[in-house]
Amino acid sequence: MLLQKLPITSLALLSSTASAFYLPGVAPTTYRYGDIVPLNVNPLTPASSAKDPRLRSVISYDYYHPAFRFCRPDGGPKDVSESLGSILFGDRILTSPYELKMGVNESCKSLCEPKPEYIYDKLGAMFTNKRIRQNYHFNMLIDGLPAGQPYVDPTTDTEFTLRGFPLGEVDDQNKPALNNHVDLVINYHKAAKDKFRVVGVLALPSSRSDAKWKPGGSAECGDPDGKAKLYLDEEGGGTEVSWTYGVYWVESKTAWATRWDTYLHVYDPKVHWFSLINSAIIVVFLCGMVAAILMRALRKDIARYNRLDAFSLDDLSGSGGEAEDGVQEDSGWKLVHGDVFRTPKNPLLLSVFLGNGVQLFVMTGCTIIFALLGFLSPSNRGSLGTVMILLYTIFGFIGGYTSARVYKSFGGEAWKRNIAMTPLLIPGIVFATFFLLNLFLWAKHSSGAVPFTTMLVILGIWFVISVPLSFAGSWLGFRHTPITPPVRVNQIPRQIPPSTTYLRPLPSMLLVGILPFGAIFVELYFIMDNMWFGKVYYMFGFLFLTYTIMIITCAAVSVLLVYFLLCSENYHWQWRSFATAGASAGYVFANALLNWLTKLSFGSFTSGVLYLGYSLLLSFLFFILTGTIGFFASWAFVQRIYGSIKID
Repeated sequence: MLLQKLPITSLALLSSTASAFYLPGVAPTTYRYGDIVPLNVNPLTPASSAKDPRLRSVISYDYYHPAFRFCRPDGGPKDVSESLGSILFGDRILTSPYELKMGVNESCKSLCEPKPEYIYDKLGAMFTNKRIRQNYHFNMLIDGLPAGQPYVDPTTDTEFTLRGFPLGEVDDQNKPALNNHVDLVINYHKAAKDKFRVVGVLALPSSRSDAKWKPGGSAECGDPDGKAKLYLDEEGGGTEVSWTYGVYWVESKTAWATRWDTYLHVYDPKVHWFSLINSAIIVVFLCGMVAAILMRALRKDIARYNRLDAFSLDDLSGSGGEAEDGVQEDSGWKLVHGDVFRTPKNPLLLSVFLGNGVQLFVMTGCTIIFALLGFLSPSNRGSLGTVMILLYTIFGFIGGYTSARVYKSFGGEAWKRNIAMTPLLIPGIVFATFFLLNLFLWAKHSSGAVPFTTMLVILGIWFVISVPLSFAGSWLGFRHTPITPPVRVNQIPRQIPPSTTYLRPLPSMLLVGILPFGAIFVELYFIMDNMWFGKVYYMFGFLFLTYTIMIITCAAVSVLLVYFLLCSENYHWQWRSFATAGASAGYVFANALLNWLTKLSFGSFTSGVLYLGYSLLLSFLFFILTGTIGFFASWAFVQRIYGSIKID
């Protein structure tokens, strides 16, 4: 029989019921019967489990870490080429000694001949047992498809595949047992006569102390029920492990183009829809308030102001003066027309923040659109990270132009400092933080540590491409005319009266910042969960809608705050609009801390530092992004209302 079928259909991958669509990132590989199908290995990563839902670590380890004592291929493992994004996200793909032949079933096969270097000493046993207790998982790739385990979503009763499979398990006596045997159930699709493609991989690991290697490459795989478990001796060491595996090929109707659908599971879509509806209600409410201000209060104010300005001072009667006083008491935003466009404090820093914020804004939007259209398929590993870096680099021109134009409109004169700081300050903070956190990974000998050569590549992209593009954008921005305000600025600043409590900086940031965070809270939860727990995030339709709602929310709350500030005769709106919309980043970081308390339980100082460091970095970038949205919405609002009144 050409391809033997097994009577174990329960192990087969079911046809996907997911409706995800994507354009494949790689071309399909077609095999003939007996062709070698490559099995590559990726670093071991921590994960949660049904017994222990908490994440115990964020440090990944190379598959061939010396303490693991895993079998190595003849001649040593070889690197598999990876993209920049793949490396930054922790992939270190290497060849393995596993031998898979298309359509050839192997019920029991030895992985390697026992050698002294594969024997677990005390330190190796302690290291591996600790990783088992922290629920580390193997990560294997067969034809680019991750080996995983079947899982049923309890909320939707949907079956899908979770990437990876456990290094071992902790038994009822709280003893860690090492999984030294794995059955690989590989689904294939028949594309044509004697042409087959891999469309699914299931891994069924087990711990078998009675597995033994035999001369000639054969093996005894032991009891399939796994009753005789393999324990590594931490006291005396010297534990010899026989690594075995089985391979079973099962024909499937799943087409190659949809083979990733079983991994792209949408967790509880009802929660997503509820979140979107809730966010949409917030947006409608805020937009209604803004519309009420613009259509009623502002129109009324502008009409009364213009009517009063039409009077001649010589013709004003006592009643006219009372009318003007009534307007001033009723609404005070016109009173600060001579100060509202006054240059803010630290205009250089604000312009640099805004330039980088626009750069982040455009990069994020384009990345989400590309992903939504399906161009960033998970089959093309690291494509998301690579595209984000390249887009941010290219959009350095937009960042430089925006920063220079805004700074010139503020009346800034230190144009050389602006040109230099725009591409160096924010990226420098990000790179320095990333490099510092990377030192902790290097110290732990983690595979997640970015290689020094990759750091040099990032620096090359930054200084060779991004910085010159930013310089070019700044040069063009300074050549353009500044954005002129519709009213003149008085020479002497107006005194600002005391503000009410809710309009002071900190209370207003706490009150207003929670609204953009509320719009993205649910989607942020799923993004963080997928990022830290190693799942595949592919809900870009929901993400696009959430991003749109966040933009509208940031703009609306900033406009409302600025209107109330101006009515209280406070004309320092520039930094306030930026900081208030950006205050949602504080809630993002607080949410990360709450997530640590409820879903994470780190046993090492390094894991805590990495989690806090990356959470702070993401919150900082979110602060720049949302603050930029709030500022430009407020600037457009202020330009509009003061351009609609007549000033003598």
